[in-house]
Amino acid sequence: MARVWDIPVQDSTRVRDVRVAVEAASSHVGLDPHRTAVAALVATELATNLVKHARGGRVVIDLVDQPGAVTCAPGVQVTAIDYGPGIRDVTAAIRDGYSTSEASLGAGLGTCMRISSGFDLYSTPRGTVAVARVDQEPAMCRERMRKGPTSGGINVPLGRDDHSGDAWSCARSGTRLTLMLADGLGHGTKAAHASSAAVDELHRRAHLSPEEILRHMHPALRHTRGAAVAVAQVDTDTGELAFAGVGNIGARLHAGDSWGHLISHPGIVGAQFPATVPVRRAPWGQGSLLVLHSDGLPSRWVPPTDPDLLTHDPAVVAATILRDASSAASPVRDDTSVAVLASDPRDGRHDPA
Repeated sequence: MARVWDIPVQDSTRVRDVRVAVEAASSHVGLDPHRTAVAALVATELATNLVKHARGGRVVIDLVDQPGAVTCAPGVQVTAIDYGPGIRDVTAAIRDGYSTSEASLGAGLGTCMRISSGFDLYSTPRGTVAVARVDQEPAMCRERMRKGPTSGGINVPLGRDDHSGDAWSCARSGTRLTLMLADGLGHGTKAAHASSAAVDELHRRAHLSPEEILRHMHPALRHTRGAAVAVAQVDTDTGELAFAGVGNIGARLHAGDSWGHLISHPGIVGAQFPATVPVRRAPWGQGSLLVLHSDGLPSRWVPPTDPDLLTHDPAVVAATILRDASSAASPVRDDTSVAVLASDPRDGRHDPA
């Protein structure tokens, strides 16, 4: 099931909570003591920065597969989100050895970047989003990476529950890279069972088309509450995106200078599967970017307009979309997940590996 830690960090007393949570997450995925210490150092530094420089924020800790890898064990993803004032000089801040605060551990963002398996951040006066991933064997995973689309996401449970009823995952088979997002009916552990069953089936059926994957998921989810599921698949040989969805998963595709909707078909995977599942197809090339999200995100969220954001790691894009779509006036009423599939990594970005 999708175990998630969502920790508000408004003062220094919560920094310890972040460290304890990331140590628990490391234990869940089987990181050794050294990599666990690395994850704890990175998470503590990011949480400390929230208190010292951003008037607080939140840290979300997810368990994620190595994005785009062929076969790698899951790792720990630490996402720090705040609402300003931003980092004036990002280049200086990520320089190794540059300490962001006299009260910090002296590690600084540059050290976090160096010791993480993957690190990226996006900062404007509106706020900063930083994402770090720590895996057990980053060098081995890097060797197994292939060129092509990359994926990333964020998953936040309702009311800071231990488990989210949403789940997203990415699987590769030959020239096909498939991104899936599932929203189990309701929330909590029973919803998480449904979305987790969808993830398991995706990895068994990644060689199939999106429609066929969904059809195989239907019997696999019959013993659960069922879920809304969307599947997007890029074939790097043909340069084509194929999309199919059942239920209310949102999908937006950025191509050229515009955003367009991809519509799912009504139904519930595992309960009320439609007789036909329409497949939408679109060209996929340099600069293409796909966003999938559950209905925890407001339906009328506004896609990002800053072209620089779209060049960042997909997990940073996903977390920024989640941050900017929410507000105190529109409280979250469900688990919320955002997953992003992006074309080949852009030059100059520090990609998680």
